[in-house]
Amino acid sequence: MKYSKVNVSGINIFYRETGTADKPAMLLFHGFPSASHMFRDLMPMLADKFRLIAPDYPGFGQSDIPSRRDFTYSFDNIAEVIDGFISALGLTKFYMYVFDYGAPIGFRIAMKHPDSVLGIVSQNGNVYSEGLGKKWEARAEYWRHPTPELRESYKSAFAPETIIGQYTFGTAPGSVSPDGYTLDIHYTQRSEYAEIQSDLIFDYQNNVKLYPAFQEYLRKYQPKLLAVWGKNDPSFVPAGAEAFRRDLADAEIHLVDSGHFALESCCEEIASLIRKVF
Repeated sequence: MKYSKVNVSGINIFYRETGTADKPAMLLFHGFPSASHMFRDLMPMLADKFRLIAPDYPGFGQSDIPSRRDFTYSFDNIAEVIDGFISALGLTKFYMYVFDYGAPIGFRIAMKHPDSVLGIVSQNGNVYSEGLGKKWEARAEYWRHPTPELRESYKSAFAPETIIGQYTFGTAPGSVSPDGYTLDIHYTQRSEYAEIQSDLIFDYQNNVKLYPAFQEYLRKYQPKLLAVWGKNDPSFVPAGAEAFRRDLADAEIHLVDSGHFALESCCEEIASLIRKVF
């Protein structure tokens, strides 16, 4: 495994990489409240078949945390930085693994560069309204009627007990290592973290508004797609995986017995599916 940084528009983007340059590239886009370390077990399992590259977004993991005065934390802006990251690495063809926040970031990039995308793995990476769990009803109300009090209340999304619950809900007892969520909790303690993540929670409404455009991309370009879903995820429910077949008749859909962070307990199963499909 190699660990590096590349400067994109003045922001140092950290990434981890394994595999060799003669293999097809696979970009791994992490979710909230995590970073590229969520792929620490998966990457070695696929290194003989792909060149695997997992960046940390601005404000996440080991990448720079630009001040909110200097950088607007929106999914549009993060996708633009990651698009610059891809260009800086000279990648013109790649697979994408998208999870949680990685889905709206990855699909923005796919719409901009449709001929670059060789295929997509969507692991609880939602782009359909059917996939939104019950909690999104309250968030939609917040987006319609934002108040300082509601913004403050949503900071519970990155409280330690919430993060641990995101990792362990819907998993067998003892199947999830504490390493991932402990590191995520550590990252929440940094300057401006709470306000940065609150900006992104509010901006998530623009991802939902883009769902029809993401779906049109799928219908038009018909990328090869594997949707592998932790079936017990309360945030992005299995209907979001099944909905891919509406636009991609040949989509491979697999539900694994896990929750949101399915790689933590079903990594070998997911790696096997990726090897089989791609």
